Amino acid sequence: MIAETLAGISLFKAAVDGIKGTIGTAKDVGEIAGFLDKLFEGENQVQQQRNKRSGVGGLGDQFGVTNVAREVIDAKLAKEQMQEIAAMVDMRFGHGTWASIVAERAKRIQEAKQAEIERRKQEAIKYAQMQEVIVHSIVALLAAVAIALGIASMIYFASGS
Repeated sequence: MIAETLAGISLFKAAVDGIKGTIGTAKDVGEIAGFLDKLFEGENQVQQQRNKRSGVGGLGDQFGVTNVAREVIDAKLAKEQMQEIAAMVDMRFGHGTWASIVAERAKRIQEAKQAEIERRKQEAIKYAQMQEVIVHSIVALLAAVAIALGIASMIYFASGS
């Protein structure tokens, strides 16, 4: 788990370094967009690992001073660097650019979540419809068998008596 967290932190730091290195010469936000993607992905990985770790492992893993200190310091450093990047983006591309990026990203994440919820609802409806068709088919088949047996028994008794 620590290695996974370090990978997220490394990705985050690499993105920060990339943004700092290119923001001065970037003509538009698109030129640093790849670094911004990595920045948010690295932050996301760190948060996911931190959330996973809070519920997994022994008490020593969760509450050890080293782990707690590392998590708190990494979170504070990441927050500082995010604020620094936000200021740099706003200074380079105009006030409010960072807020617009964050807001648009949040909107797209929410839209993706809503689309996934809708997709799952549609799958559930299709599954329920499929089950209904199967049940109706079985009932129809049993009715046909019952009718066939009834006709066969009538023929049998009519010819045998």
